[in-house]
Amino acid sequence: MVVGGGYIACEFASIFHGMGSQVTLLYRGEQILRGFDDEVRSFAAEEMRKAGVDIRVHADVARIEAAGDARRVHLRDGTSVDADVVLYATGRRANTEGLGLDAAGVRQTESGTIAVDAHFATSTPGIYALGDVVGRMELTPVALAEAMVLVDHLYGPLPGKAARTMDYSNIPTAVFIHPPIGTVGLSEQAAREQFGKVRIYRSDFRPLQHSLSGRSERTMVKLVVDDASDRVVGAHMVGAQAGEIIQGFAVALKCGATKAQFDATIGIHPTSAEEFVTLREVSRT
Repeated sequence: MVVGGGYIACEFASIFHGMGSQVTLLYRGEQILRGFDDEVRSFAAEEMRKAGVDIRVHADVARIEAAGDARRVHLRDGTSVDADVVLYATGRRANTEGLGLDAAGVRQTESGTIAVDAHFATSTPGIYALGDVVGRMELTPVALAEAMVLVDHLYGPLPGKAARTMDYSNIPTAVFIHPPIGTVGLSEQAAREQFGKVRIYRSDFRPLQHSLSGRSERTMVKLVVDDASDRVVGAHMVGAQAGEIIQGFAVALKCGATKAQFDATIGIHPTSAEEFVTLREVSRT
């Protein structure tokens, strides 16, 4: 038996679509997009504000009440926001209720996820769990990869193929906001903790297409490099098609590409992606 499941709720505290066309996003932490590279978080927030989104941090919702045809959202600091539509989402929990896990003797963690070993076996023989309910990385492609690993473990690999294993490093992710975010590998903070000395290469620019459109939207690209090995351990982008671009660079990071190999690669001009292979100046160490 294989147990699958999803997560409910979202990363941020709440989103409001206010009266007219105003969009207000309330976030109870110090900056949106917890867990991402800090520079990416700040740059994305600024670009969203330029696009008209009112982002308010340290904004913790106390209660929501009807106010005529609208909704009044009261914050814990005593202020309030009126909105015609409110989307409220905070926290995550595994969607395991009603599965009868306790009756089957399947152990769960304190956060409610299902405890599994390296082969996705639960504490009850014959019951396996994978995907969001095991609380590793809540991404659809990750769940698919875990399923392939489990199939190889239970039934053996395809003829001539080695049994697949699950590697959670360098998994690319995207956030489909405006502008979108694409990222793979380590954030600057995580890289400093892991490697000590790193080199940061960063650029932000107005894409060439906006020189004609006149829009002020900017794009940011960033590489995080382990100084000792010259290996690129993080690639981050905020800008149009970030997910598509980072998917390609994820292969390079998975192969252990170095900054010298990035430098030796010829870029496609004019594209935003070429910025990753033309970053020459160290922003900081």
